[in-house]
Amino acid sequence: MKKKPEILAKKVLGKGKWLSVNELKWQDSEDRIRTWETSERVNGSGAVMIIAVIKQSDEVILVKQFRPPTAKFVIEFPAGLIDPDESAAVTASRELYEETGYHGKIIEVSEPAYSSPGMSGEKLIIVTMEVDAECFNDGPPESCQEDSEDIETILVKRSELKDFFRAEVEAGNGIDSKLWTYADAIKQK
Repeated sequence: MKKKPEILAKKVLGKGKWLSVNELKWQDSEDRIRTWETSERVNGSGAVMIIAVIKQSDEVILVKQFRPPTAKFVIEFPAGLIDPDESAAVTASRELYEETGYHGKIIEVSEPAYSSPGMSGEKLIIVTMEVDAECFNDGPPESCQEDSEDIETILVKRSELKDFFRAEVEAGNGIDSKLWTYADAIKQK
């Protein structure tokens, strides 16, 4: 039986307000000493991603925002960092409201997962919500974004997601990989 790999040391290569870039020294299952560069959030509380669907129209609530690392606008699920004193459910409700103005009923909160484990150990919790359109009879709600945010809310029928993504890519925008995975998964139901 192989030995379980083990982290031996962490060296901080650089640290900013939100992120730290580190070099990990680790021992693999064959007892070889290796190094790995990684990034981590300074607050370390993890993040939530919100899959919010409007039940009457079967539309998923997405956001579009400029993401400097990609140098383009990216279509994503609403998401945000978990504050140290918050649960994932509280963070999801807060972030959905702040980014889009919508609120809904929490259906499910996943176990922590990793969205890019080759680069970061950041934990991501997926929160599924159902939004009742009858709460928004006066039209789409106004968001309550922070000054640093410039987020556009987009509603897309789940059956039309892939066509929407292709059109956005053709227009020069990016698509978060989690959206492609979601679109594939709902097609297989």
